[in-house]
Amino acid sequence: MRKAFSDIQPASRATKRLMQPAKLLAVTLGLGLGLLVAGTAGAQPAYPSKPIRMIVPNPPGGGVDLMGRIVGQRLSEIWGQQVIVDNRPGGHGFIGGQALANAAPDGYTMMAMSSTHIITPLLYPAPYDPVKDFAAISMIAQGRLLLVVHPSLPARTLKEFIALAKAKPGELNYGSSGAGSTTRLSGAYFGMMTGTRMQNISYKGSGQVVNDLAGGHIQLAFAVPAAIIPYVVSGKLRAIAVSGDTRLQALPQVPTFTQAGLPGFDIQGWFGFLAPAGTPRTIIETVSTEIAKTVTLPKVRETIIAQGAEPYTNTPEAFAAMMRADTATFAKIIKTANIKADE
Repeated sequence: MRKAFSDIQPASRATKRLMQPAKLLAVTLGLGLGLLVAGTAGAQPAYPSKPIRMIVPNPPGGGVDLMGRIVGQRLSEIWGQQVIVDNRPGGHGFIGGQALANAAPDGYTMMAMSSTHIITPLLYPAPYDPVKDFAAISMIAQGRLLLVVHPSLPARTLKEFIALAKAKPGELNYGSSGAGSTTRLSGAYFGMMTGTRMQNISYKGSGQVVNDLAGGHIQLAFAVPAAIIPYVVSGKLRAIAVSGDTRLQALPQVPTFTQAGLPGFDIQGWFGFLAPAGTPRTIIETVSTEIAKTVTLPKVRETIIAQGAEPYTNTPEAFAAMMRADTATFAKIIKTANIKADE
């Protein structure tokens, strides 16, 4: 038994010596394979690595479409990937919004939109939550509003206008683009804040509002500056005040509502970009950063200004917070003023 044991033991030690290099090789290969697999899993293609679809919930040629296209064109040039415009008009904007909400949250679908995205669901049943079901990327522009009156009205300041409106309850008519427009909500909000009562006259478009106001068929409007400034400069209309924190460069003599004595009246329209909820944070930040750079370019700024807006960008967090705040404000206005969808 002892002899057999001694014969086996040297062989066992030799076997161990032979196995040591083999084990070392196996461990080395294993570590190398593990690093290779980890490296492969972590090596994601740079964003974007394929074309991006940009939904526009409006027909071609409108303000949202034009601003979305000019920004999309620039992003295509920066990224070397085509940004394909997909117009999905109709259904009060819900067709385009639903298409975005149903899209994969991978950064390859986004939507150019306006403030009607949050206003319309307050008037019509929507198939989604306009804030929670989307990821805010950035604003690209804000649309301030001018309170303008026909020269036949004796009021030249905001205080004089408020006094006149109080003296003529229900007699002054203001034109708007309909229930879901900021021009309509502005008139209602103004009445709530000042204790005045004015009659809304809804039109199919802002052009008709301007024409009837200049013709004296209505007495006032809360209008987009770009459409109104030529009439104010020529003396055909009188500007009383403008929303926002600063005066307009084109009309430096016109005070803001705060400067004119009505702080807190700051209804504005806006334009921006959204992605599906759940889109990776890194992608949202990448797109937001590039949009901010794009909006500073002269050609992009000119296109935005031509649509009656002012270039303006913000962070995804700030845009999301603004959407929530505006939704609450607009909901209060619609409820208090009893605004109906079919106005």
